[in-house]
Amino acid sequence: MHAYRTHNCGQLRGSDVGTTVRLSGWVHRKRDHGHLLFVDLRDHYGITQVVVDTDSPAFQTFDRLRVESVVTVEGDVVARSPETVNPNLATGEIEVRGREVTVQSAAAELPMPVAGEQDYPEDIRLKYRYLDLRRDKVHQNIVLRSAVIASIRRRMIEQGFTEFQTPILTASSPEGARDYLVPSRVHPGKFYALPQAPQMFKQLIMVAGFDRYFQIAPCFRDEDARADRSPGEFYQLDFEMSFVTQDDVFAAIEPVLSGVFEEFADGRIVTPAGEYPRIPYKEALLKYGTDKPDLRNPLLISDVGEHFKGSGFGLFAGLVEKGAVVRAVAAPGTAEKSRKFFDDMNEWARSEGFAGLGYATRKGGEWGGPIAKNHGEEGMNRLAEAMGLGPDDGIFFAAGKEAAMRVAASTEIFTLAESLGAVESLIEHPGAMTHASAAGSPLEVPDNLLRLSVGIEDGADLVADLAAALDQI
Repeated sequence: MHAYRTHNCGQLRGSDVGTTVRLSGWVHRKRDHGHLLFVDLRDHYGITQVVVDTDSPAFQTFDRLRVESVVTVEGDVVARSPETVNPNLATGEIEVRGREVTVQSAAAELPMPVAGEQDYPEDIRLKYRYLDLRRDKVHQNIVLRSAVIASIRRRMIEQGFTEFQTPILTASSPEGARDYLVPSRVHPGKFYALPQAPQMFKQLIMVAGFDRYFQIAPCFRDEDARADRSPGEFYQLDFEMSFVTQDDVFAAIEPVLSGVFEEFADGRIVTPAGEYPRIPYKEALLKYGTDKPDLRNPLLISDVGEHFKGSGFGLFAGLVEKGAVVRAVAAPGTAEKSRKFFDDMNEWARSEGFAGLGYATRKGGEWGGPIAKNHGEEGMNRLAEAMGLGPDDGIFFAAGKEAAMRVAASTEIFTLAESLGAVESLIEHPGAMTHASAAGSPLEVPDNLLRLSVGIEDGADLVADLAAALDQI
């Protein structure tokens, strides 16, 4: 018999009843029932329940051990009675009657528990990272991250790509953030830069004649934290192709993305490869304010400057004449909202550094607010028809230079959607995983793939899981 284990803690089944086994792992939980001691033994693969009675030599040893002690247990596999079968455990049909136990490492009192999913301050979790990494959610995220990257790598190779590893210690190159610098011992006063992206090296690879390059590339950027990126260090799927059109790029990468999501979607619907909506670059910037739209949000931005040319609302009319733009976002179902709701949105915009938000209210088809009064009922009705509004939908407006209004409106649609509960109502219900592609570029080069974006319809659980796993664990 092996010195430490004949099986792992997630392996035993009903077919193993009657065999003598040896298991090694961590004491996950202990439950003392007087004449019986129940111990959940945990390893990387799962949990097995070990039962020790007072007559067993192992009882005294287990009784004095703290949780998270590491032990090796020898015993017999027995079937649980029907009423004690645990359907939540892969090993829930059986238990091990422990006869002998060897303590490999006795644990002291823990500063934070491993069993359970209690929230703890980040400084505590990082200080005792070796304990935090044992917790089930974090453990599963690390395993998920590994599985996702393995899936990406396998699918890229199937698409004919060759994987490369490019240097980490390199020279500084112009990128979007500050470099991390590493002083050289061999060359005093000189520094290496950590790569913000493998830009120079992948261009070298392509010029050298390698046809399809990819890399799960580490990127180091000294920049402020983002909602979708860890500060300092993150990984990205980086790839290049030779002698291809934009459609060739889509055809190569869509099966990879769809395949990865299908593999980990747990039954959810995923947009099939070849059926991604194509959103032109300019349309993405107009409707979403970004080239990486989040399709969870049902609210869209509309350009309504033409409606105010020569209108009775002199402020907007004057701005449009000077080349400014007017952006509008629908506020659906806000007929019963008080004026405070609209004023709070205006104050929020000012707190974000924008000039503010104008608004028009509508209840039962009747318009309200100074913009509606000055623009006139007929003009407002035309505007509502163009935006596809209902009789109880209001409108928020922002006017100014195009670049500033793009930022303002893109920020506004998410704040407004959250205020109205539009995003949360989608996240609460699992549903479809929707992929979209933003095509074209700011330079109007039609064969340049700008970005692939992932969005969600009716649910974000999988994306949250993948993001947590692919982020810095």
